[in-house]
Amino acid sequence: MTPTEARRLLEDYGLAPRRSAGQNFVVDPNTVRRIVTAAELHPDDTVLEFGPGLGSLTLPLADAVRHVVAVEIDAGFVQVLQDRFADRDDVRIVHADAMAVDLREILGGVPARLVANLPYNVATPLVVHALDAPEVVDAFVMVQREVGQRWCAPPGHPLRAGISVKLQLLADVEVVFPIPRTVFYPVPNVDSVMVRLRRRVDAPGGTEREALAELVEAAFAQRRKTLRNTLRRVADRDHLEAAAMAAGVDLGARAETLPKEAFRRLAAALGPDA
Repeated sequence: MTPTEARRLLEDYGLAPRRSAGQNFVVDPNTVRRIVTAAELHPDDTVLEFGPGLGSLTLPLADAVRHVVAVEIDAGFVQVLQDRFADRDDVRIVHADAMAVDLREILGGVPARLVANLPYNVATPLVVHALDAPEVVDAFVMVQREVGQRWCAPPGHPLRAGISVKLQLLADVEVVFPIPRTVFYPVPNVDSVMVRLRRRVDAPGGTEREALAELVEAAFAQRRKTLRNTLRRVADRDHLEAAAMAAGVDLGARAETLPKEAFRRLAAALGPDA
């Protein structure tokens, strides 16, 4: 889809992209082809797409795989998509909030791969929601450049945050290539990146994941303070000191310096009653 085609389609349906909803559409065919190729899709794959908008990515995805499930919250764009793909039984348009939709239900238990241009304002919760579903085996998503860099930030990096640790515990995360702002309509104020997230076979689940999330959130709640101070809400001093010694964690360090494995060791040492 070219910029001219996108504008014409929007005009035909009486629609306008809303920046507040992160509605910036990829209107460069070369970029779309590059994304689909780099996603390393297989003809038998099922692809999950969040926020398909006008369907500029949906169409080449459908041509590359067995089935596409596209989740769109905006009723106007749902109508566009239903009309565009009316004669395609390999594309299912789901009118729903991607943050609230039951992915197991809409995927029918079939393993799926998330490939999407995620709305900037909800990119992080959307990818976490996707990885919460066992059916989503990996993700290849476009996000704001700083968001992608934060997801991947290693220990000691200025952008490292709680979400860096949480995602890296669940998946191997890497920025694959940059996306310039000029390939979008309307043109956003920031550049983007494509990020690949491959689910880790040793990803924590259940109660361990909940305990880790609580620990990470507490550790990063006050970035300038040491773990000895930030983790007071998680455990009393003696218990915390003993657990840190057992886990080989320096409580005099700050959260952003710890590798993800250290958080996992510390959570295990603290135990379920921390």
